[in-house]
Amino acid sequence: MVARMVDLRSDTVTKPSDAMRAAMAAAEVDDDVLGADPTAQRFEAEMAATMGKEAALFVPSGTMSNLIAVLVHCDVRGSEVILGDSSHIHVYENGGISTIGGVHPKTVRNNPDGTMDIDEIVAAIRRTDGALSFLYPTTRLICLENTHANRGGKCLTVEYTDKVGEIAKNRGLKLHIDGARIFNASVALGVPVDRLVKAADSVSVCLSKGLGAPVGSVLLGSKAFIDKAKFLRKTLGGGMRQIGVLCAAAYVAVRDNVGKLADDHRKAKVLAEGLKKIKQLTVDSSSVETNMVFFDIVDSRISPDKLCQVLEKRNNVLAMPAGSKSVRFVLHYQISDSDIQYALTCVEKAVEEILTGGGKLEHVANGTTKTTMDTRSTLTPA
Repeated sequence: MVARMVDLRSDTVTKPSDAMRAAMAAAEVDDDVLGADPTAQRFEAEMAATMGKEAALFVPSGTMSNLIAVLVHCDVRGSEVILGDSSHIHVYENGGISTIGGVHPKTVRNNPDGTMDIDEIVAAIRRTDGALSFLYPTTRLICLENTHANRGGKCLTVEYTDKVGEIAKNRGLKLHIDGARIFNASVALGVPVDRLVKAADSVSVCLSKGLGAPVGSVLLGSKAFIDKAKFLRKTLGGGMRQIGVLCAAAYVAVRDNVGKLADDHRKAKVLAEGLKKIKQLTVDSSSVETNMVFFDIVDSRISPDKLCQVLEKRNNVLAMPAGSKSVRFVLHYQISDSDIQYALTCVEKAVEEILTGGGKLEHVANGTTKTTMDTRSTLTPA
């Protein structure tokens, strides 16, 4: 018998559905590098129409999609992009815009709701006049993230996005939206996705997060923008061949799973409300807007690493530490209501076990863990 597993590490861990696998097997394909894959062409055209943009490009990952967007908009080395200090592009994408593109990041503080203060964005834009203007990089781009992962999956409103877009337009800048979970934002806000990104010159949409496709992201913008993006995709090693196999699965993901996102958000609320009842934890359930739940541990005897290790080894519940005192759970359509209740029971048991000095987990040489009753052993981050 296979032990039950509830994987709450991310919404990237879903497995392809039977419908996706069938679509992949039946996909009509050709060489996309030669511009000949019909399934890719149809999917890109449909995504462009859905997002209200002229053209789209399927790429291997969100990191590559964002990198290409920044490099297209900032096509002169020494350009500068304004982006949040806790944004995915700045924190988690290996500094690619700098190391590969020669683009300088100008960070602005992200607020708890994922926004950057409008006044601070304006103040960060470099002046192009004055005697000393030649000393500075040239601002060419503003990047937003919606939903904002490091701010608990918060949604940027259409009003806010429009305001930033207006600033960009008035200053001769471009606006890119890292919309890895833009469909989550659209569903949560009740705003059509094309309206939510109308002010953006380009948008990156991840297909392998909440939508559940096995691979890929889509980059969208004007036809001229996508023509340049194709060149950079090839330069970065992202030119693939019979990608209709992947686009077929992505098509099913968009068709079948956008409608399930609201239920992911509901389950996240249920999970947050359940965690609130465990006195050693604290969570602001009112701040849960989409499919992410961040909770803090208020008992100093419990570390996020220790809690996650006990959950995994004792109960097959997988989670990720999110800080020195916090843990992140992420919901997706392959997590059931029963899974939520099971996870809550396991968290409660894990907290009790840690506090009562039950079995401890320690690392061994090969990077795995083992169980020991030696209470002197300690847990370290994986």
